[in-house]
Amino acid sequence: MSRGMLKLFRVVFILILVQNIFASTNIKNFDFDFIKKGNQDNNTLLIVGGIQGDEPGAFMAASIVSTHYTIKKGSVWVIPNLNFYSIIKRSRGPYGDMNRKFAQLSPSDPDYDAIQRIKKYIISPEVKVVLNLHDGSGFYREVYESWTYSPDRWGQSSIIDQRNLEIEQYGNLEDISRSVCEYVNGKLLNNNHNYRVKNTNTRMGDKEMEKSLTYFAINNGKAAFGNEASKDLPLHERTYYHLLALEKYMHIMGIEFERKFDLNPIAVKDVIDNDIYISFYDDKIQLPLSQIRNILRYFPIKKDGTLEFTPSTPLLTVLKDNGTYVIHYGNRKVASLKPDYIEMDNETKSVSMIIDGKKRDIKMGSIINVDTSFEVESMDGIRVNVIGFVQDGKINEAGINIKKADFIERFSIDVNGNLYRIEFYKGDKFAGMILVNFDKNIKSDELSATGKLGKKVTISM
Repeated sequence: MSRGMLKLFRVVFILILVQNIFASTNIKNFDFDFIKKGNQDNNTLLIVGGIQGDEPGAFMAASIVSTHYTIKKGSVWVIPNLNFYSIIKRSRGPYGDMNRKFAQLSPSDPDYDAIQRIKKYIISPEVKVVLNLHDGSGFYREVYESWTYSPDRWGQSSIIDQRNLEIEQYGNLEDISRSVCEYVNGKLLNNNHNYRVKNTNTRMGDKEMEKSLTYFAINNGKAAFGNEASKDLPLHERTYYHLLALEKYMHIMGIEFERKFDLNPIAVKDVIDNDIYISFYDDKIQLPLSQIRNILRYFPIKKDGTLEFTPSTPLLTVLKDNGTYVIHYGNRKVASLKPDYIEMDNETKSVSMIIDGKKRDIKMGSIINVDTSFEVESMDGIRVNVIGFVQDGKINEAGINIKKADFIERFSIDVNGNLYRIEFYKGDKFAGMILVNFDKNIKSDELSATGKLGKKVTISM
């Protein structure tokens, strides 16, 4: 076999292998989310994040808009995870760059359905502005300064395909871009981070940009922009700059909003790192994810393997890998759940507990604060298992006053040893879980996400 034929064989083999891996997963796990916010009208802003999975500032900013912003006036559509599979794989595109597939694309391409779907949203008559978010290399400069600061870089720029577009609204693309850059530059963290307008002049023969999402939008009479934060910046700073630009675009369009945090890098980092949360089986189990351990063992999963969960962000999902259920958050694997397959009881909704000397009715799935001790009161037919607490001869751990010192710390669900599981069983069925929180510096309501997507996902494994 010639060297050329051998190389071709290897390429074909890799493509077949990748497609088989994709086929072995549930493709619905990677469908992108389409979220409508505000009062729907004919002045809609379409925000796209995650077209390339190795650009987390872009998809994180779009996700935060979907969960932490309330649109008070106007209409915003958000697609925070367009190429969700590439996000999970931390790849620019497992099947090639999705942002080069908007001109011609074979129906056999794995990205075909996603491209056709988003094209419908782009050309919708309601949409007047399309904003595609990216993280770009270095820092764009009109004149070469260094490898990092040069005309060949994309970071910290507002991208347009041409200066103007002959449409009724928002056709002055360059003016709008300059207005966005001026606004962002008034809130820089460092003067080196300043934004510039980058015009690709796509119609002048840029064959690669002719295949892009924004150029498809331009050719369909939509004002379209790219926003690039620099990959040289940490994630929370990239996200901060994207959100600044997004807010300016909304202002230009007359869209009014409220957000659930102050727009500064520290607050943005807190939202990204700590405001993540997932619940299972209609909130029968709730897990705060900011400090979760890498592995949770004996985690209750329906006997048939069906997993039902509600994420706090569209960047959260759960995939099965060699018998383990893995929680993914954007580019990161957050935790692995080692399953305990079991039938589920849906009748037990709450239990009675004595918490720090006060009797309370506690709903299944709750997270409760405990200062000194707690006790689960006995219920007919209900067995209590306090994970990490062991008392010889006790199968049912109801009716026992338990303090934090009574736990074996390695059984906590968090790395700090403050959060523990109480599991409830009705006969051989799992009835629910309650978490007890011993961290006096963090209250239980802070362990639940501020922004909730409210989207229930059911996956048959």
